[in-house]
Amino acid sequence: MRTFVAGHEVFGDLEFAELALGIDVDLFRGPLVFEADDERAAREDAARDVLADLREMGEAGDEIAGWDALYADALTRTVPFLRSVRGLRSGTGEAA
Repeated sequence: MRTFVAGHEVFGDLEFAELALGIDVDLFRGPLVFEADDERAAREDAARDVLADLREMGEAGDEIAGWDALYADALTRTVPFLRSVRGLRSGTGEAA
């Protein structure tokens, strides 16, 4: 069975969420690969701007934007966990 969102075929859960909700997960969560400090600062600035716009639209009565703001805000809280995982040594479960 194929899944389509807005005329685009979806090939995974992450892509489905991005197309259905209009939220770029990596923008809010951060990439799962190394990110330089200046790249992270630029991404976080953009994410804050988008999140502020979503909240503003939600408060103005756009229910979908309000739910998107909640989802995007939750994604921003996953970053510390991902950074802590990067500090673990492979296969040992111990901090590097």
